[in-house]
Amino acid sequence: MKILHVVDKMNPKAGGVCQAIRMMIKALSDSEIKNEVVCLDNKHEAKVAEDDFLIYALGRVNNPWQYSSLLKDWLKNNINDYQIVIIHGLWQYYGYAVYKVFKSLKTVVPKLLVMPHGMLDPYFQEASGRKLKAIRNWGYWKLIEKNIINSADELLFTCKTELMLARKPFTPYLPKSEKVVGLGITKPPTVNPQIEISFFEHCGLNSTEDFILFLGRIHPKKGVLMLLKAYQELLKHDNKIPKLVLAGPGVDSPYGLLVKKMLAENEKLKEQVIVPGMLSGNLKWGAFYTCKAFVLPSHQENFGIAIVEALACGKPVLITDKINIYTEIEEYDAGLVAKDTLESIIEMLQNWISFSKKNQKKMADNALRCYENLFTTEAFTTRIISIKDTYEESRKDYIPVESSVRQV
Repeated sequence: MKILHVVDKMNPKAGGVCQAIRMMIKALSDSEIKNEVVCLDNKHEAKVAEDDFLIYALGRVNNPWQYSSLLKDWLKNNINDYQIVIIHGLWQYYGYAVYKVFKSLKTVVPKLLVMPHGMLDPYFQEASGRKLKAIRNWGYWKLIEKNIINSADELLFTCKTELMLARKPFTPYLPKSEKVVGLGITKPPTVNPQIEISFFEHCGLNSTEDFILFLGRIHPKKGVLMLLKAYQELLKHDNKIPKLVLAGPGVDSPYGLLVKKMLAENEKLKEQVIVPGMLSGNLKWGAFYTCKAFVLPSHQENFGIAIVEALACGKPVLITDKINIYTEIEEYDAGLVAKDTLESIIEMLQNWISFSKKNQKKMADNALRCYENLFTTEAFTTRIISIKDTYEESRKDYIPVESSVRQV
């Protein structure tokens, strides 16, 4: 069984979707499923992560639609080498290219799946700063995207909340099938003193200092300014609150500059907040293992890979109810969930700080249990293999055409 993943970028700096693809492929590495990717990066950009699966990088494109003159021909020449094709994400040319090639095939075709990765969330149509983009999306839906969604064999979702929200913003929304497959997060490396020491040295922290970790893009959607305002308010009344490590890319973006400005204008807040930039590898795991809790007050989040990584390290998560896996967190008592308001974020932080060490330890144990029951690679692999088995049963009498020579 061979799966082709189609996406715009595999450069790790692109964030969420390409990270999710890597996690999917890693989760399936011990199965009989072979995974390959076609994307619109330059070869050196796509392979920065030194992946152990094939990536066909057709070259970077510099237009808003991510149009590539090479992609459709590559798909025509190679599509029958695969049994399943997964479009990752929406609203760009590569999804349309896959749809057009599938429409033109005259043989028995692969199974076509679409994984929206939260891109059908009503937030993107309702957010006050996205009015023009919302109108554009409606037009694009009517012309193109509805055809892709409604013709695909199955839509894949990371959680039940994402599936339910996807039904709301657009019509006609008539997918043939919907399936929650989740995401499988590989177990983190075993904690060791060197990982922890490296992190503390990198951030200039004392190993005895308690801190709460934010790890994600410094971006308006992540609620960073709201988190800082909450800390600012708490510092007016309590000097003993844990420090905040604000880690992630985007510090030099326009939004990141607003974050820097806020810190520069408040000396007390500046002393309490550490901004180390993007953390990866052992530095990232050192941050997870040494924090007291993980915080992500996003205004919208489909899955939150960093949240699950924190759970896997046995760390409670402090999140908003705009993160689609919040119901799973509540079910396992694996953290605290706030409303998407400053007042609620302040209350959530106050509640966490007021917990006894015993209650914090209990929630940490629940966090690990939540990961082990819902988000391991084994749980994800089982769900994907069920799709594979369905495909093989439906194609058992099919005699495949001879594979074409690859064009890269």
